Amino acid sequence: MRRPFVLCAVLVAMGVGAAAQQTSAPPANPLSSGAKRSYDIIKGYIIKSAAKMPEEHYAFKPTPEVRSFGELLGHIADSNFTICAMVVGEKPPMGGFQPETSLEKSKKTKAELTKAVADSFAYCDKVHAGMTDAAGAATTKTFVGEMSKLSFLEFNTHHDFEHYGNIVTYMRLKGLVPPSSEGNQ
Repeated sequence: MRRPFVLCAVLVAMGVGAAAQQTSAPPANPLSSGAKRSYDIIKGYIIKSAAKMPEEHYAFKPTPEVRSFGELLGHIADSNFTICAMVVGEKPPMGGFQPETSLEKSKKTKAELTKAVADSFAYCDKVHAGMTDAAGAATTKTFVGEMSKLSFLEFNTHHDFEHYGNIVTYMRLKGLVPPSSEGNQ
């Protein structure tokens, strides 16, 4: 009777030990790593959408009162440059919300806008790559008030997701499947 019990105990201990070896250590910066993961998702959706939309639909507006597809991309690029620059205390390398620098107002073609969006995400990639949980806890002045740097990066990700919702609608109205739905058909 005692032998089966000892055998079971040994087998259970071996299983627990094997499971413990398979568990990876948590990332050193779980908050900033998680923020980057969400950012990478929306970056992929927007870049793929910009590439997928035909040039002739870049001027498309569902109603006269809203931005065109191209203007949405320009606005996203302006925001990415502005917000990521504010997080690291720099002047945006391009774009911005001022009429004289706005990519939304100055870029019109698919080539110009896809490049502007890609460049804005490349700039934000560097900011995310340098972000740690400790650095993200520091506060900075923003156009929506003082926030932690990591919260402001998340604000940008949320803003990008908000406008991706617009992009999805525009694509659907033009008979295109948005990137986030491509695997769900």
